[in-house]
Amino acid sequence: MTIRTESRIRIAGSVGEVWAYVCDVGRWPEWAPTVLECWVRGGGPLQPGSWVEQRARDLGRNHRRSEEVTAVEAPRYVAFAGRMGTSAARWAMELEPVDDKQTDANMWIEVDLAGIMRAVPGLIKGSLQRVSNREMAAIKAAVESAAPGGRSPSLDTGRCCRDGTDIEDQP
Repeated sequence: MTIRTESRIRIAGSVGEVWAYVCDVGRWPEWAPTVLECWVRGGGPLQPGSWVEQRARDLGRNHRRSEEVTAVEAPRYVAFAGRMGTSAARWAMELEPVDDKQTDANMWIEVDLAGIMRAVPGLIKGSLQRVSNREMAAIKAAVESAAPGGRSPSLDTGRCCRDGTDIEDQP
């Protein structure tokens, strides 16, 4: 059984601005509530076949997780595949320009429910939808509040964590 959610939002920012923010994995902790820290394995840009590593917190526990980058079509589409518990999962961000100053963003998530997750598909889908709606609102707020060309110096390295420490300080 596969469940799918979609979350759409219009962002007052160019496709390039939204793309740069979403693809800066070091900034994912700013908008993804379960991500404490995030980086591309081995450094470098997002590209098909690369792996995004995360230190995450969900269901009351800290753990590491990995997602493979499955598609990059700059500046419009980026997709990932990984695991959500015992289930295979995929997610993507699709960006469409409205004009040169606005972008329609769509995040979709698909999960092939396995194991215990098959017993509560409605609960899983509802939770995913609430989280992705929050994530999209956070992306919108961040892009829209960014000063032209401005970023927090601590985030320029893409090595900042939600808990305020640097990657090098992590176990």
